[in-house]
Amino acid sequence: MFASTRALLIATALSGFIAAPVFAATPAASAAPTAKTAQQERMTTCNKDAAGKKGDERKTFMSSCLKGEKAEPEKKLTSSQERMKTCNADASAKALKGDARKTYMSTCLKAK
Repeated sequence: MFASTRALLIATALSGFIAAPVFAATPAASAAPTAKTAQQERMTTCNKDAAGKKGDERKTFMSSCLKGEKAEPEKKLTSSQERMKTCNADASAKALKGDARKTYMSTCLKAK
């Protein structure tokens, strides 16, 4: 009985020495920094590009961005739309209201 106990202890000790390097290598391997996947890189880029967007606008943007879809370029305004935008901003800056605003807008929009 003494010989079998001794053999069991020796076998247990040897198996511990054999398994120890395997277990010791596992945490070191997972602690090493890994390169980002393409999806992780895309997520980082899309997150930066989504700055300032909130709610549904952000969800829609993130969804299309993560799918790799290109954002729609902003539509160019026609010259009359640009003029309207400029005149409207000027009238607002001057705090014009009512008839004074109508007169100013009419004059501004007719000017080229």
